Parts: sequence; structure tokens; C-alpha cells
Amino acid sequence: MTALSEAKTITGSDARRAARNISVLMLASVVSKGALYIWQITLSVLLGPTEYGIYGTIGGMMVTAASVASFGLGLIVIRDVAREPEKAGKYWTAMIFTQTILALFAYVGMNGFAIGYSETLRAFAALAGINLFIDLFGNMGYDLLLAQERMAATSLVEIAHIFLRIGLALLALSAGWGLLGVYVAAVISGILRSLVLVALNLRAGVRPQFPFDRTVAKPLIINSAPLALSAFLTLAYNHSDKLLTSGILSETITGYLTAAFVINFGLIELISVSVLVAAYPLLSRYYDEGRNPFFGFMIEKLALYTVLVGVPMALSISILADKIIVPLLGEAYEPSAGILRLLIWYTAITIFGNVINQGMLIQNRQRRLLLIRAASLGLNIILTAVLLFNWGDPRGAVAASIVGEALVVVLLLLSFRALGWQPGRIASSALRLIPIAVPTALIMLALREQFIALPLLGGLGVYAGGVLLLRVLHSEDWDLFYRLASTLPGAGMLLRYWKRDVELSW
Repeated sequence: MTALSEAKTITGSDARRAARNISVLMLASVVSKGALYIWQITLSVLLGPTEYGIYGTIGGMMVTAASVASFGLGLIVIRDVAREPEKAGKYWTAMIFTQTILALFAYVGMNGFAIGYSETLRAFAALAGINLFIDLFGNMGYDLLLAQERMAATSLVEIAHIFLRIGLALLALSAGWGLLGVYVAAVISGILRSLVLVALNLRAGVRPQFPFDRTVAKPLIINSAPLALSAFLTLAYNHSDKLLTSGILSETITGYLTAAFVINFGLIELISVSVLVAAYPLLSRYYDEGRNPFFGFMIEKLALYTVLVGVPMALSISILADKIIVPLLGEAYEPSAGILRLLIWYTAITIFGNVINQGMLIQNRQRRLLLIRAASLGLNIILTAVLLFNWGDPRGAVAASIVGEALVVVLLLLSFRALGWQPGRIASSALRLIPIAVPTALIMLALREQFIALPLLGGLGVYAGGVLLLRVLHSEDWDLFYRLASTLPGAGMLLRYWKRDVELSW
């Protein structure tokens, strides 16, 4: 009997809602992140490697500072409000008080850190940091809407926000404002995003409840503190390569690194983050204090999904990196191809680790996550500094990140335990992928001088055929996919041709 059949399984309404949420967020990610990727590529060409290096360095500072301002409260609020929606207003009040104070500390800290860089970078960092306060209120509204599983509303707002931000930045650039215009556009679009997200919550009847409730705020802050430190360490870890490269080498070389990082970040957002965000409220409800095997079962299947997607993604982009970078960014960014060849393996490791990380978060094991991230950050910073000084090449920073992320995944696997979680099944499927990955890579290498679609389609065709022939997926995996497919819009047409002996109770 499978873990799914033994568990307190998902209801039909929850299955349809989860499938709808994942579909909406995936579609929104394709549209919004696709537009953002195109914009980042366009921006890199318009600014050039040096200014783009400044932009990338400040971006690393911003997201790290934002982790201090948010303090990890959002994920805890989504989890808790999904379980007790009547407390949404109390949680909102707690976030307003706590995060406003933290944003001030983050802004001061970010600008203090920027003192070691050029005068131009310091000035732009001071301007960009204003968004720490602006985005604060929008992110609160966004998290509360996610807890209510209003994915369609949040997705529409995020899409509109990105297109508005891009449009305003293009107008500013065409008027000759340069990088200054990019940051002004971010401020204006951020204000409008926050207003809309707050208004959507108010319209849904969710309002801050005063006075400030310490009985809600205290456990929220205590539970979030390890998560906040872990997020800070994770982001500092993710962006340390750019921050150190600007300081040790040059802003131009950081521009090459940033261009490759944009592709890496986009794939993580599309393949990993959108799916995990949609599944998070559902998994939180069904965790049942560790008593429900369905939780471990779904973590296992999500992890398997990342392995199946990560292998062909890493192979294809590593082999065809120059075919991607040069046509997109031009000859000026040719050095980014060598960086991307390595960085994509970091991406594949990361999307797998994100699933286990999410599972431990739902288990309220933030303290263990903090220790794991602290160990990996220390290793990464030491290796990055050593390799950058000795190699004089940004690929040293990428190699350090790969080693650090591999350590994270090993420690996560050693730490994670749950009913229904069977890592041996993932290992079995991963081993079966090895004889499939080899011919996939050989086909891509043989065809790499042709138009990029040919090696991609040839390699992915071999990979898909191998997955079917070597039975990488078990019967229960196909049963799960069949159930999920039955909940999607337009499933009737698909199920006319795809038949399995599965009772569609959900």
C-alpha cells in the first residue's frame, strides 16, 4: 500500500484548488518572469557591462537587506493564516510594527556596507534602498492574499507591476536618465503595487486589528527569527559572488556574472519558486503535526519533479551556453557564457534543495535551517575569496557556490524526516537517469553547431524517450500525475486518450 493510500489524503476540492493555484502561478510566472527576463537582457545591453555590474551589485545588496526588513515573517504568516484565517488582521498589525522598524535598520546597514564601493554605486544604493520601505506594505498584502489562496489576484497584480516598471524605466532611459531612471521607475511602480495589494485585502474584509497583540506577535517573531537569519544567510550566500567580485576584481566583470545570474535566477523562479509557493498553504494544512503521511509523500514527489526537470535543464544550458548568451546579449557579454556553463549546475542543485527546505519550514525547523545556511555561507565566502584571488576569474565564485550548495543539500537530506518520505525512491529514479543523461548530452554535443532548436529538440527527445523506456517514474507517480491532470481546466479532452485504472475521487 502506498503512502498516499495510507494517508489522510487530499480532498477533491483541495486537489482542484491546488492544481488551479499551481496553474495560475505557473502561467503568471511565465508571463511576468518572461517579461522581466527580456527586460533584464535588454537592460544589460542598454547599460553595458560596467553599469550593469553596478546594477547587479546593488541588486545583491537590496535583496539581502530586504531579508532583514521582511524578517521571514511572510512565510510564517502564510502558514499560520492558512490554518487560522480569522487571525489575519492581528498578524497584519504585528507585521506593520515589526517590519517598519526592521526596514530602517536594513536601510542603514545597506548604505553602511556600500561605503567600501565607488561613489557612483553608493549614491545609487541610497536611492534604491527607498524601496525597502515601499515594498514592505506591498509584500504584507501579497502574503496575506496568498494565505487566502487568492493566487489569481496576486498574479495579476505582479504582472501589471512588472510591465509598469519596465514601461516607466524604458521611458526614463529614452529620456537619457540612465541608471537613475531605472531606480526612479522602481520607486513609482512599487508605490502603486503596494496600494493595490493593500486595497485588495481591505476589500476582502481583512484589516489590521489594533491594539498590537503581543500574544500573536511574540511567537511570530520567535518562529521567524531563525528563518530570517537563514534567509539573510541564504541571500548573502547567493549574492556574495557579485559583491566580492565587484570588490576584488571589477564592476565590469561583475556585469558578466550578473548576466549569467539573471538566467539562473529566472529558472529557479519559474521551475521551483512558483510551484512551491502554490503548494505551501496546502502542505501546511495537511502536515497535521507530522501525523499525516501525505505530507512526506508530496515532498518526495516534488523533489522527484525537480530531479526530472533539473537534469535536462542543466545539460542543455551547459552545452549550449554560448548559443544562448551571445545572441541574447551580444558579443560584449561573451565571457558570460563560460560563467553560465558552471552556474546552471548550481541552479539544478538549488531547485532540489528548495523542496526539502520548504518541508522543514512547514515542520517549524527553522533553527536547523539556520545552522545549515550558516555553515554553507562560511564555506562559500572563504572559497569565493580564495578562488577569486588565485584565479582572477569570476568562475571561481561560481565553483565556490556549487560546493556550498551541494553541502546544503547533503545536510538537508540528513536532517529531513517525515512520514511518507522515502528518499530511496528518489535515489532509485536518479540512478536510472544516468544512462539517459549520457546519450542526451552526446546528441546535444553532436548537434551544437546547428541552429539551437535542433540540439535542444534532439537531446530532449532522447531524454523523454529514455524516461519512458527505463521506467524512471513508478506506477504511483503516474497515478498522481493522472489525478492532478484530471483536476486541470480542459482535462476532459486529455482523459479521453489517457486512461489509467485510477479512481478519480479527486
